[in-house]
Order: sequence, then C-alpha cells, then structure tokens
Amino acid sequence: MLTVNDLNVGYGQSRVIHDLSFLVANEEILAIMGRNGMGKTTLLKSLIGILPSKSGTIKLGDQELTGLSPHERVRAGIGFVPQGRMIFPSLTVRENILTGARGPIVTSVWDEIYAVFPVLLEMRNRKGGNLSGGQQQQLAIARALVSNPKVLVLDEPTEGIQPSIIKDIARALKEIRTLRKIAIVVSEQVVSFMMEVCDRVLVIERGRFVHEAARASLDDTKVKALLSV
Repeated sequence: MLTVNDLNVGYGQSRVIHDLSFLVANEEILAIMGRNGMGKTTLLKSLIGILPSKSGTIKLGDQELTGLSPHERVRAGIGFVPQGRMIFPSLTVRENILTGARGPIVTSVWDEIYAVFPVLLEMRNRKGGNLSGGQQQQLAIARALVSNPKVLVLDEPTEGIQPSIIKDIARALKEIRTLRKIAIVVSEQVVSFMMEVCDRVLVIERGRFVHEAARASLDDTKVKALLSV
C-alpha cells in the first residue's frame, strides 16, 4: 500500500532521515518506535508532505506522492493524526470532525465514527477544548477518518493519555483497520501499546532503522533496551 525508497529528510543543511526504505502492506499496522529526537516525527511529517524530502520516493499504491502538497496527499489517500492532536478548541466535536472532510459526510460515516468512538456521540455538541486528552485524541483520529484514507498515519497517539484510554485507542485502531480495510502507520514509545496494536515494528535510531520484527517474533526486551539507551 505504501512504499518508501531511499528517503532523505532534514532541516536546512542538517539531515535527520538517512536513506530509509520500507513497505507497508494493505491492512497492516506498522509501528515505528524510537526515543525522542531519533527521527520519528520527521519521518511521518515527510510522509504527509509537511516536511519536504531531500531525495527518495514515497508511493501510495502506484501513485507517486513526492512533490505533492499535504492537501494533495490527503486527497490521494493519506490521513494524518499529528502529535499533540491539534484539534480546534473553540469548535464543537462535530465541527472538528467536519474540518477533516472533503465534502458532505454521509450518514453511514457518522454512524461508523460514533460506533468506534461512542464518547464522541455523547459529546458531539461540546467544545473540543473541554474534552480530556484521551477524548481529544479520539476526536483527532475521527477527523482524519472522514477524508477516507487508504493509509492512516498517527504520531505519538498515546502521549499524555491515561492507561485505560490507551487501551481504548488500541482497540479502536484495530477496529478501524478491519472496518476500513486500510493500512496504519503509528509512531510510538509505549511498548505495551505497540505489542497490543501492531503487526510489525521498526525501531529508528538517529534517522536509521536498527531493528525490525513481526510482532509474533518480537523480542520486547530488546526493543525496550533500544528505547532506553
């Protein structure tokens, strides 16, 4: 579904991502793990086009995304949930969700979103700024889903969220994958969440992948060691 080849990304003369190549299969949930400052957010921003790549290619199916603007990539099928959620605090839950749409949202999509995130139905007329951090994260995911993505990209979705809500988000992502038949790429530091939700993990260190494993064969002790160095 998503193919990245020899990707290089940086800021000014400084290179952060070094010749990264990876694939994301259809309906796969891929976790990209690493400590702060190792390149996770930079990589995801390059996938959505917020940060231009210096070289390399990014393809969604057969469509080349390199050179496209963020809104063009959304139109092509990339959905993005940013770190920190970035919902609109003065808008209601329903209005926040509408900001992610490319046209009218049909009733079945509303029903699907509220089935996955029932708390958003209860709070649909409440201001986004009055929601808890976990509720705002669910709102940010719902906003990305209404663009009908083929690949959903999430940056640190568990950051600042209590453990019980983290479990709800893991459940929701697996449910979304099943309902929508989409691929999901998630950057993360919480190993327990990653073990709950992903099919495969890549560990990034200073802009390069240093470990890869399917969840079934993953040595979580090694992953924890890489994250704590």
